[in-house]
Amino acid sequence: MALQRVETLPTLPKRPQDSHKGMYGSILVLAGGRGMAGAAGLSGASALRSGAGLVRVASAAEVQPTVASYEPSYMTYPLINDHDGLVRFGANRATLEKLLERTDVLAVGPGLGQSDEIVELVRWVVEEVKVPTVLDADALNALAADTQILSRAKRPIVLTPHPGECARLLGTTTAEVQANRERSATDLAWAENVVVVLKGARTLVTDGTRLYVNATGNPGMATGGAGDVLTGVIAGLIGQKLPAFEAAQLGVYVHGLAGDIARDHDGEIGMIAGDIVDALADAFYHLSA
Repeated sequence: MALQRVETLPTLPKRPQDSHKGMYGSILVLAGGRGMAGAAGLSGASALRSGAGLVRVASAAEVQPTVASYEPSYMTYPLINDHDGLVRFGANRATLEKLLERTDVLAVGPGLGQSDEIVELVRWVVEEVKVPTVLDADALNALAADTQILSRAKRPIVLTPHPGECARLLGTTTAEVQANRERSATDLAWAENVVVVLKGARTLVTDGTRLYVNATGNPGMATGGAGDVLTGVIAGLIGQKLPAFEAAQLGVYVHGLAGDIARDHDGEIGMIAGDIVDALADAFYHLSA
């Protein structure tokens, strides 16, 4: 099957005057364990900056106060953690099920860490959760041993791997992924019936039949937390009713554009992920101008 190359960007519709937050998606971010509170904060804040109506961030109880201090505009929920400061699954399943009753989009993975219970949690998310889901970082690590469960999912799933994570999902090497980026991304998307965002210079978005090559962004974005920001952006756009491929496509473009705005303001060397979050509002404004 020939791969369709997509160049036209999707757009968000103009908001009506009688808008309310319920119209723009309720996002649940499941992220953050010991030492990684920032990943949860960055993902939650970027979902808000991307237009989400309501964002909830659920993280390990140990780091929840830090996550809450990062941004007052989202709500936070402490989840029982183990002795390593990582979220337990069995002890939190009922809480997560209750949170999901009020959720339109789920984002899972940034800063979660790695443990047997995280693997169990991610498997449950893939097999049983019914809302569109963005999987990143440690959620991808948890999937690496059994990616076939993705093909059984009954709703849109977006994977946002960097080359190393993509290699683990494909059972190959980072060098092979980088040497064949388009084939690697499309093979993964096709095999598992998901949307894949292969991060890096000229980030790729594919569902196995369509391919978008992003042109925004710069080397200053090679900094810890930039991927967590992208996770929140894509989740926020899905919450505004964009289909998964289009949300990922617009998400990587705006994420890169925000990085370019941050670079133009302060340069590449000193850029941090929070600068990208802060530039998202300007990036969306630029799109609508």
